[in-house]
Amino acid sequence: MTDPVLDAIRRRRVVRAMSDEPIPRERVERILEAARWAPTAGNRHLQRFVATTHPGVLRVLRMVSPGMIQHPTAAITICVDRALAQRYGFPSDARGPSVDVGTAMATMLLAAHALDIGAGPVSSFSRAAVSVVLSLPEGWSPEMIVCLGRPAPTQLAPMVSTRHLGWRDLTRWVPDRPPEAPAQVEE
Repeated sequence: MTDPVLDAIRRRRVVRAMSDEPIPRERVERILEAARWAPTAGNRHLQRFVATTHPGVLRVLRMVSPGMIQHPTAAITICVDRALAQRYGFPSDARGPSVDVGTAMATMLLAAHALDIGAGPVSSFSRAAVSVVLSLPEGWSPEMIVCLGRPAPTQLAPMVSTRHLGWRDLTRWVPDRPPEAPAQVEE
């Protein structure tokens, strides 16, 4: 028995070379709708999305993003609304909002795959410059850019060549029984 979700997870790849064929706005909106359903810390939805298909904006984003080796025809920047996070009581170093960015990104990558759109995440960029380029509201912090485009016929080789790691290579099991509780210290 096969599961379509597990199959999509196995088949999805990061696309590092994209053609110049535009992505219809409707497809970008479907990816954004999927991202809305990504799990969030306390269901608070502190992440915000800024989407663009404008060639000039994409060109400038590439200029301030050394990690953007793709030439996307669309991009979604995932931001954290830090002001809203603070109002909810999250300390500035809380990890929940970063996890939200990751789950939104993973959801976007799977949605793009389902729509036959190539996608690749970018985390290497100037946050200050991206904030200016996208005219981000005060308190919004850009955390990740998801590049979207039609995969080019020839893809770049992976940046690091490693052997294929299975889940067993990446996993350490702890004992099957819980550890014994420490002895109580009498005062």
